[in-house]
Amino acid sequence: MDDIYLGLGSNGERQVLRLGRANRHGLIAGATGTGKTVTLQSIAEQFSARGVPVFMADVKGDLAGIAMPGSPTFKHAASLEARAKELGIEDYAYSDNPAVFWDLYGERGHPIRTTISEMGPLLLSRLMGLNETQEGVLNIAFRYADDNGLLLIDLPDLQSVLVACAENASALATRYGNVSKASVGTIQRQLLAFESQGADRFFGEPAFEVNDFLKVDEQGRGMVNVLAADKLMQSPKLYATFLLWLLSELFEALPEVGDPEKPCLVFFFDEAHLLFDDAPQALMEKVEQVVRLIRSKGVGVYFVTQNPIDIPEKIAGQLGNRVQHALRAFTPRDQKAIRAAAETFRINKDLDVETVITELKVGEALVSTLNEDGSPSIVQRTLIAPPRSRLGPLTPKERAVIQSVSPFDGKYDTAVNRESAAEVLAQKAADAAAAAQQVEEQGEEAQRASPRRTTTMWEKAGKAAAGAVASSAGAVIAASITGKKSRAAPVASGVTAMVGSIATSIGGEALGRFARGILGGLLR
Repeated sequence: MDDIYLGLGSNGERQVLRLGRANRHGLIAGATGTGKTVTLQSIAEQFSARGVPVFMADVKGDLAGIAMPGSPTFKHAASLEARAKELGIEDYAYSDNPAVFWDLYGERGHPIRTTISEMGPLLLSRLMGLNETQEGVLNIAFRYADDNGLLLIDLPDLQSVLVACAENASALATRYGNVSKASVGTIQRQLLAFESQGADRFFGEPAFEVNDFLKVDEQGRGMVNVLAADKLMQSPKLYATFLLWLLSELFEALPEVGDPEKPCLVFFFDEAHLLFDDAPQALMEKVEQVVRLIRSKGVGVYFVTQNPIDIPEKIAGQLGNRVQHALRAFTPRDQKAIRAAAETFRINKDLDVETVITELKVGEALVSTLNEDGSPSIVQRTLIAPPRSRLGPLTPKERAVIQSVSPFDGKYDTAVNRESAAEVLAQKAADAAAAAQQVEEQGEEAQRASPRRTTTMWEKAGKAAAGAVASSAGAVIAASITGKKSRAAPVASGVTAMVGSIATSIGGEALGRFARGILGGLLR
């Protein structure tokens, strides 16, 4: 099977990225305007041609052109064709690639949704910028929901559980720890701000299935999954947290395959510095662990960034395949980055790497990849191979046509709002309030004498849960909680306290706790 052709080295040798080593991760770095995006596009389309699905974030809107063939009328077509001829690419011809467009906001691609439960408290804490105390309260809310079988699907579900925790703080303290109402208030304010940024559209159902990223088309080409991220980049923490969640979902969902002949997926993280900016140490350690272990799942992770020192050392040490475009030495930090980049390459006695990095032209890069035996190749100054697809954005009409033939057309496009924690707690509160009102109006004796009403939703939920053997926590909830949603209004804190005890006795026994993965996300 052909390897990925990166370009021609100054020593006259072909520089390739070996498919069997592509899951050892990589780095594409360089200053703005040096050719990183074009390099990414060239590599991605070659992976696709070899049957390897690709995921990449389109932060500027120009990577979407990978779905269309290039054109001889393109303003830089002559340069591309001349480069192909210079590199000896005899079969160079413009071609498209099978692509699927995704968009967290559902505007320029299929919406990608997840549930609050699946995101987990660790990533949510990072997303909201919570301190240690507030993160502890959020963990308690998740634990309370898990223990009581309350599925957190969207933001109203989390808000409802936080209210229940705050109003039952004394009862919960002995089991979970102190719940500060001030911390709950801070989290609620963060959720409101979060919602105003449009993040509420990210949480809901149908939840995204990561296996949908692993598809190939009828010709055996890997699907290129393009995330429309230009709008998402206005909320950098949401962008970074989403990508970390996606990586953790892949880690949890995919089986161990060791070192396959080719990756099952290649994942490009553009603007990679956003993943690590202001990230707490606990999260950094988890990310490092995921990057280290996901290799054996057949996933190659490639970080794309302007400055190589944006990547933490422990993660950078795991990136075996490197393409370094030009860096500029304008500041002391730039000079530090140049030295750091030069030190990561295997020495070439004929190349002054530290000097060459500043002299590289657009479309040139220093390249070092892993050999068959796993050792890094000697760094070479390389002319990068040109892509065959369009360099530039799609028109809205072109995007619409591609969307209309998507294999996932209709699967994720319509949101579903089934019964979850917000409706469950509201219904329980309404039932408790009705019972309290009945006692007040009829007296205790009349209440004891009244006939038993029909089976409650909670009794039905317990029976359904006992009879439904599902493969995942989500399936258990779906099988056990059914019926018309309640829109009951909130009730007083005394009634909410009653709700807490009901939740513990019913939810805890009937549904049980959920299991969580390495980044705190719900295991399916």
